[in-house]
Amino acid sequence: MLNGDHTLGREESRSGHFLDISDYCKQHIILHYIKVLMGPSFLVIPVGKIGDDEIGQVLYNEMRETGFIMDRIENMPKTSTLFSFCFYYPDGSGGNLTTDNSASALVDAGFIAKAETDMEKLGLKGIIMAAPEVPLVARQCMLELGKKYGLFCTASFTSGEIRNAMDAGLMANIDLLAINMDEASSVAGLDVGKTDTLSVVQTAINKLKLLNNSIIIAITAGKQGSWCWDGHCLNKFPAIRTEVVSTAGAGDAFFSGILCGLSLGLDLFDAQQFATLVAGLSITSPHTIHKGIDRHLLNTFLHTSDLAFSDIIIKLLEG
Repeated sequence: MLNGDHTLGREESRSGHFLDISDYCKQHIILHYIKVLMGPSFLVIPVGKIGDDEIGQVLYNEMRETGFIMDRIENMPKTSTLFSFCFYYPDGSGGNLTTDNSASALVDAGFIAKAETDMEKLGLKGIIMAAPEVPLVARQCMLELGKKYGLFCTASFTSGEIRNAMDAGLMANIDLLAINMDEASSVAGLDVGKTDTLSVVQTAINKLKLLNNSIIIAITAGKQGSWCWDGHCLNKFPAIRTEVVSTAGAGDAFFSGILCGLSLGLDLFDAQQFATLVAGLSITSPHTIHKGIDRHLLNTFLHTSDLAFSDIIIKLLEG
């Protein structure tokens, strides 16, 4: 926890203290909520590499206990597991610094290709989710294989890599892109601090449509809520007002909620509402995965919020 609310400067030294908080990689966060909310019959197969260190074993056991199929997780000898140093401001916002020479950095197209048989089996019923923390070339391979077998292909990117992803042609194989406002500003080429939010959203969508006219897009903006583009209409839904403990992982929770909603047969805008609930509840936990989230807790959270949700969301959580 950093002392002071102002943004950490490039050459600034600042005091702080360690917190008892657990952070997880994007893939783990997104897939955790999907597995817990969709239930035992919904197969979740993470693809990646861990190191042969203690934290790698801890994470492996935790994912296995959650119910993930772990056949596509490889243990790399003499290599460290992806490590991230997270910093938080007193208001609950924050960021992280992540190692780029971990086992995750060794995930390449050849490794992804080993999972091709799993993708072929899933076919039209399957979802591909390509998230940061492994190289772009690996995610490109995953998305191409997903398209080859007719899976619903989804992805997210960091602000620093999304332009490279656009230039490399990754957008052409994405059915759903989930990004935050900072990432949208990178796409749009606009400074979000000097441009109104809606203009950033609309410009980013227009640029992405030039690369893939059928892409659907979800953009989160923290307290301002979220925008979703279904290919025809742009819908804004507000964020839930609640006590914020930490916003870290909220965007990943939203992405997960969108995927859960679509998997349950909801249209994009109802899935957006479901995602808003998951993300809103996630920020009440200090950890990037809120281990208590399930349908019952989401139902309770819905009825204590000040927002009006569609009947289909209410019935879904009450059922």
